[in-house]
Amino acid sequence: MNTTAHRRRKSAAELGPSGADRLRRVFVRELEIVGSIGVYEHERHYEQRILISADLWVRDDYDGTSDRLSDVLDYGKVVDDIVVLVEREHVNLIETLAERIARHCLSDARVERVRVRIEKPDVARSFKGVGIEIERKRK
Repeated sequence: MNTTAHRRRKSAAELGPSGADRLRRVFVRELEIVGSIGVYEHERHYEQRILISADLWVRDDYDGTSDRLSDVLDYGKVVDDIVVLVEREHVNLIETLAERIARHCLSDARVERVRVRIEKPDVARSFKGVGIEIERKRK
């Protein structure tokens, strides 16, 4: 049997979702920043390590050929913006910082959903760290 005779062009529906329906996940893992965070007196006087991870679900309009940074979400800018948010001022709660990061990420119209995880690894010797994780969606 001739297999080329059975080959046919796939319809758009068979190829899968269009760019408007697809999401690409951009992630940052354990970005280490030294910052001023915490409610206790000693935390107000000494900066500490903070580990931040973020997953951003981005509308995937990239055509796969352009090779231009402007056609995708620049994770370098995401990292730089998180650093600025952490270093700008003292924050009492990691929950507050996580919400600020999530809001900032969602301010980019391409970002549909974001998950932010913040850990404080140096809180105690008896465990690796404490932290929180939130997930927010575009309304």
